[in-house]
Amino acid sequence: MLRVGRIQYINCYPVYGAIDRGIVPLDGQLVDGVPTHLNHLMASGAIDVSVVSAVEYARDSHQFLLLPELGITSDGPVRSVMLFSKRAPRDLGGRRVVVSKSSMTSVALLELLFEHVWRCRPEFVPGDAEVADIARFDDDPHDARLVIGDAALKLFDAANRGGAWANRYPYREDLGTAWKQWTGLPFVFAVWVAQRRTPVHAALAAHASLIASRDWGLQHLDELSVQAAHASGVPLDTCRTYFAGLDYRLSYPHLAGLTEFFRRLVLAGRVPDGTLAFLPAA
Repeated sequence: MLRVGRIQYINCYPVYGAIDRGIVPLDGQLVDGVPTHLNHLMASGAIDVSVVSAVEYARDSHQFLLLPELGITSDGPVRSVMLFSKRAPRDLGGRRVVVSKSSMTSVALLELLFEHVWRCRPEFVPGDAEVADIARFDDDPHDARLVIGDAALKLFDAANRGGAWANRYPYREDLGTAWKQWTGLPFVFAVWVAQRRTPVHAALAAHASLIASRDWGLQHLDELSVQAAHASGVPLDTCRTYFAGLDYRLSYPHLAGLTEFFRRLVLAGRVPDGTLAFLPAA
């Protein structure tokens, strides 16, 4: 049976919502995990089709085929990939910045922004990027931390309401916004890929199901926002705004942003040079 990966964050609800409800059939088994776990499963060949960090595709493009028309992207604010800092980012040189152990794309983007936009070099410390418990940061010795996923939405909402959390981290950088201001392009945080060894007919069937489910999801964002708020504890209005700001396609502008990101990673020596290869059309 085909094994299909799904990130557990609410940002995947619009793609998998109809599949979860039985509205769109999927001839396969869903496998849940955080981005790095799914990246590892795909790299090891343990699953057949999955959403993965964009960087994972760049690192193993020889092994994967991109699924057309599917991605998790933003053209400006993403709201779920945030740098919370006690200092302005340009003043973090030599300072300790906690980075995610569960999203390689977010870390790679943050490194590029520090190098080319904020022009300083902090000390990156691997840590938990999914902590949404504000109390755990009361005695935080670090100067900044990258927070992703549902936790970032919770903390961003808390910061906007003011109080101690906002005072503790007065500088809040949305990495989607920072990329847009730097390059003028959308940013692709995640893509869907298939193993090259996966039978084409099976990969195409999974792709068709994901596209149909995505199309249903984009027509039912209010329903999915209610589900997301209940599951994550993120306020309903924040979930609505969040989904409205994401795009789940891979249009020409998205591909331009993706290739620009890859180009800069190649120049920095962080990924091998490669090409974008797509699952062939039926």
